[in-house]
Amino acid sequence: MAGQLTDVTSSPARKAGRRAVIRKTLVALVAVLVLQAIFELCLVSADQLLVPRNMPLGVAGSPSPVVAAVTSKLGLDLASYPSQSAAMTAIDDGQLYGAYVTGSSSDTLIVVPAKSFFALFYVQPAFQDAAKKLGRPLTVQTVKPLPPGDPLGAVAGLLLVPLLVGGLLAAVFVFKAARGAAAPWRAAILTGYALVGALLTDLICGPGIGAYSSSHFWPLLPCFWLVTTAVVLAAAAIQGLAPKAGTVLVVVLLIIVGLASSGGFGYYLLPNYWRNIGVILPPQNAVNLIRNVLYFGGNNITTPLIVLLLYVLAGTAIIGYLGRIRPARAARAAAAHRRADLAEASPAAANPAGNPAGNPAARRRAMLVILAALGVCAIMQCLFAANYMSAQHAPQAANLPFGVTGSSPVLATAEKSISLKVTTYPNESALKTGIDQAQIWGGLVASSSSNTLIVVPTISDYAPLPLTEAFRAAASSTGQKLTLQQYAPVPLPPKDPFGIVQGIMLAPLLIGGYLVCTLLLSATGKAAGRWRGATLMGFAVVAGLVVDLIVCYWLQGFSSSKFWIVWPICSLIIAAVAMFAAILQKLLGAAGTLLTVIVIILFGNPSSGGATGYPFLPTFWRDIGPYLPPRNGYILLHYTIYFNGHGTTQALTVLLIYFVAGAVILGLLDWFRSEATVPADITEGAAMTAAAAGAVP
Repeated sequence: MAGQLTDVTSSPARKAGRRAVIRKTLVALVAVLVLQAIFELCLVSADQLLVPRNMPLGVAGSPSPVVAAVTSKLGLDLASYPSQSAAMTAIDDGQLYGAYVTGSSSDTLIVVPAKSFFALFYVQPAFQDAAKKLGRPLTVQTVKPLPPGDPLGAVAGLLLVPLLVGGLLAAVFVFKAARGAAAPWRAAILTGYALVGALLTDLICGPGIGAYSSSHFWPLLPCFWLVTTAVVLAAAAIQGLAPKAGTVLVVVLLIIVGLASSGGFGYYLLPNYWRNIGVILPPQNAVNLIRNVLYFGGNNITTPLIVLLLYVLAGTAIIGYLGRIRPARAARAAAAHRRADLAEASPAAANPAGNPAGNPAARRRAMLVILAALGVCAIMQCLFAANYMSAQHAPQAANLPFGVTGSSPVLATAEKSISLKVTTYPNESALKTGIDQAQIWGGLVASSSSNTLIVVPTISDYAPLPLTEAFRAAASSTGQKLTLQQYAPVPLPPKDPFGIVQGIMLAPLLIGGYLVCTLLLSATGKAAGRWRGATLMGFAVVAGLVVDLIVCYWLQGFSSSKFWIVWPICSLIIAAVAMFAAILQKLLGAAGTLLTVIVIILFGNPSSGGATGYPFLPTFWRDIGPYLPPRNGYILLHYTIYFNGHGTTQALTVLLIYFVAGAVILGLLDWFRSEATVPADITEGAAMTAAAAGAVP
């Protein structure tokens, strides 16, 4: 009878437990889907259409019809100066993106690559075309050129990655390790870590990699410290104010919204609302501070310094209040309602054993845990700094696939300045067929009287530029005539003039893949289960559809004719990463998430090549990319959209191997390998989402 009663009473309990697990699982899946959608929407909407918007441009001299013609087409904010020297002073102070000086017989356009590499693609051609149509002689003068170590002006944005991610990870891991312990000292601990992280980043990116000159080492060090301190203290303060939702709020504000509004390509190329949002957040101010110290002698940094210092002061004040003032007030209020003899008779009540504040041994253990967590953060920050900077700071072509018809001395001369892997075609039609099939990234059609250089704007946002520069210089030195022709099987859409959307949309796909595993681990306490594989595949299908709808129809990042083929590709990328992450979590528990981030984000994403293209990667990154999901995911997405699926066989095969083999291995592990409950919480998944911010260039 007792056994029957036990069975009857335990059955409802088991059912209630299953319902609770199902409910937590659904909440986790919806949370990941929402985060992924927000990330996708923010990043793509901010960077897909980089055009001048109220961009400051100086004018000097008499009014010019050239300026009027350009202003009617570009979003320029004109500022008048009495002379060219006055305009140059404003440029040196970092206030202008360029200047137009009207002369008596000819005009001068001053361009400033250090302000924004991408702005040059709009400003210089627009003024040259207008001057030509109006019959006005024009000379282009370049000031503040970008150094060889930073030809795209990407270093400031790349430096933001380790500083931002390192600071946020430190705040999250210390919060998780310490909980209420050592709260009064949290600001000092995190500020000390910020100094160490800043020093490591400076050493790696400066003397180590050479992304900037050694003369900038000491001026940048306090900047790095300030940026990391602002981020880490702001994150810790938000977590203290909202313990359960704090980490998610930090990720949304400082990572998702902050990175979208940072303006790494030039914040006057951002949509106005993103530029205005970024003014009050650390990332945009950090980029402006670093760029102005690097290239403008530290001028025009007052606003970034004030904003970042305000974050430091506010974060310190909130942490101090939460760690000392509020507990002290609570203790005094409690003591006022106790009798003195009760307090003396019950010392345990005044100092519970679980409070490390009055327990030296517990306090030492907590400090060791905190130091270990900060050590992991320092390693991750070093990897972010080394990997992303070494892979992306100075793209240089190596064996760039290139086609040629006929023979010309221009080709041999151009190869002295750019590394090409040349394939000979019988005629121009065959060469363009090679472009259609994504076999070559450009071509030269040579004849006895002229040479035509064909560049492909859809293959890379950068490749046409070094190709054009190399062949124009070669034609000039050999006395040959050269004509430039752009050719693309599928043209770039108006909302993606540089062809960078697929590189941007890849990051949330990768994040969704491993974050869903992490939050399911948090919800169920197990890295896998009977239906885990099916759950991950179902999530991948739905999440791929959501991403496709946002980028294709909402943001118009690519043609709607590609909608149905892009959906399964997005789902495949998510599922491949999810299976990989689930296996590592099954084998290693919560540590599997960290290893997934290292493989997919720290090594996979830098080796993808992104919108610039894998031929511009250093040898190490170029060689490991074919074996990891990010490059194959990017190629499959990009070549499907712009090259009608040509050149995607290898990428599709690799992703299918990750997905199918991952599903089989996960199933076998579930069948043969039992596991205990793994303690985990949402802060781990949110922290790893912060790490994935480095996926964005």
